[in-house]
Formats: sequence, C-alpha cells, structure tokens
Amino acid sequence: MASHRRPKQPSRARVTVLTTAAAAAVALSAQAANAAPSEKPSKDEVKAKVDALYEQAEQATEKLDGAQEKQDKLQKEISTIQDNVARGQEDLNKLRDGLGTMASAQYRTGGIDPSIQLFLSSNPGDFLDKASTMDQLSAQQVEALTKIQGKQRELAQERAEASTKLKDLSATRTELKKKKDEVKAKLAAAQKLLNTLTAAEKAALDQEQAQAASRSTSRVDLGSTGSASGRAASAFAAAQSVIGSPYVYGASGPSSFDCSGLTSWAYAQAGVSIPRTSEAQANAGTRIYSQSDLKVGDLVIFYGDYHHVGLYAGNGQVLHAPHTGAVVRYESIGNMTFEFGVRI
Repeated sequence: MASHRRPKQPSRARVTVLTTAAAAAVALSAQAANAAPSEKPSKDEVKAKVDALYEQAEQATEKLDGAQEKQDKLQKEISTIQDNVARGQEDLNKLRDGLGTMASAQYRTGGIDPSIQLFLSSNPGDFLDKASTMDQLSAQQVEALTKIQGKQRELAQERAEASTKLKDLSATRTELKKKKDEVKAKLAAAQKLLNTLTAAEKAALDQEQAQAASRSTSRVDLGSTGSASGRAASAFAAAQSVIGSPYVYGASGPSSFDCSGLTSWAYAQAGVSIPRTSEAQANAGTRIYSQSDLKVGDLVIFYGDYHHVGLYAGNGQVLHAPHTGAVVRYESIGNMTFEFGVRI
C-alpha cells in the first residue's frame, strides 16, 4: 500500500540561512565582475621609476669606484711593503752571517767569550742593553749587532704595517662586493620595469631619448672650445671623440664609461691626472659656483652628494655618461641638480 505521507518541509531557519548565503554569493560575484583590474603603469611612469633606479645605481657605482680604487692602492702598497720586507730579511741574514764569521774567527784563535753566542740568537737586541757584555765585544762586533737590532725593528714595523693593510684590504673587498651587488640589484629592478613595456612603448621611449639627445647636440656651441684652457680643451676634445660610447658601471674607457670614468679618462688624454670618483673630483680644482662663469672642459658636479659629473660643453650643456642604457652624449645642465663646476 503506497504511503501518502507528505514530504518534510525545510525549517524556516534553514531557509533563512540558505537565502542569506545565496545573496552573499551573488553580491561577491557582482563585486568581482565590477572590480577594476590592476592598472598597468604608463610608459611615463615606468620611465620615471627607471630613471630613479638608474640614479640610485649611479650613486652606488661611485662608491663602487671608490672601493675599487682603494683596493688597487692597497694592493700596490702591500706589494711594496712585502718586497721591502723580503729585501730587509736578506740584509738581516747577511748581517748575522757576518757576525757569525767574526765569532768563528775569534773562536778559532781562542779569543771569543762564550757570551758572544747569545748575540747570534734571533733577538740580540736584548743583550745590547747589558753593559757588562759590551766590554767583551770588539767595536766591529758592536757595530754589527747594532745594525742587526735596527734591521729587526725596521722589519717588525713593516710587517705590522703590512698586517694592518691586509686587514683593510679584506674589509675593502667586502665593501666592493656589497656595492657590486647593490648596483646589480638596482639595474635588475630597472630592467624588470622596462620589461613591462610593450614593444611599441619601448620604441617610443627610445625615440624620445634620441630626440632629446639630438636637441641637446643642436644647442651646443661647439665653437666655444676656444674659451677653455689648453688642457681643458684637450680633455673636452677627447670626450667628444667617444660620443656614443655606452655607459657601463665601473668602466673608465676607452670604449665604455661611467660618469667619472669618462671625465678622468678625458683628462688623462690631456696629460692630466685627476681622481677617479666624482666625489673626489669635486675637490680636484677651483670651484665655480655660477654657471655663467663655466668654461668648456670644466668639470660639472651634480647633486648634493656629488654622485654625478660631466664636462661643460658650452651654452648650458654638459657632455657626460648619463646612466646604464644610455651613451656618452650632450645634455642640458638644467636636467640635473647643478652644484658647482670645478676648474682643473
């Protein structure tokens, strides 16, 4: 016999819960559908961020150049000291051999006192301070022992100096690696941003930079080089000869440059040695605080920490190595924060 029992109806509470859940699901779906997609940065925004990263990379590059310069200097100094120590040790050995020869001769003639053997030890200076033994030595032996004592002091000082410089070199190498990693990180971040641009945006950005460089070149008064001193004019001419060379951090020519690498290389071609880093170059000559007083070939220092430098090109322009991704080119001084010029 079939059952005529009515199906069980859902409770009022259960209906309420289901209705509320369904409404929430619909609301969330609507929000998701209407939510604005994450906006891709524009070409100009990417350029601004990349330029900022390039500037930070250049700051680190100048510190890197300074650490590299210090490392090279320390290595030369340590090499010189080690050579001096080696020669000094040879001289000390000869002095000891000479004293030993005198002692042997005295021994064979029966005229040597046993205490002379003490002076042939590694530290005869201790015994020179004892007047009682001095009476038992000849004037020639006293002179030889005095020389040995002086040479031992000299070698001890040089070895201590070498040890100190080796520690400094180790710290400098650590700093060098840190700065290299910092530069690489900034450049990688910049490249990552550039990779977000489409091919068309990249082409447009490259065209804008090329047009800016072209406009700067057209405004440069290339005939004004006569107002520069002979060496400054020669340095500027050298820099002009490498226009178009790529910026490479840590490079100082002849085919690639960073900012201070270009200026130091250019002056070297004119027979003038200037420091390697922009910060040091800021103190390499007479400072010129008015742009109107600048002459072609003067160094131009930018930013409060002096992390960028170029060569004055006349007519408010500078010839410089700007940053990674760019080449040696002319640019308006007004595009950067001018601090002062330096006349070498």
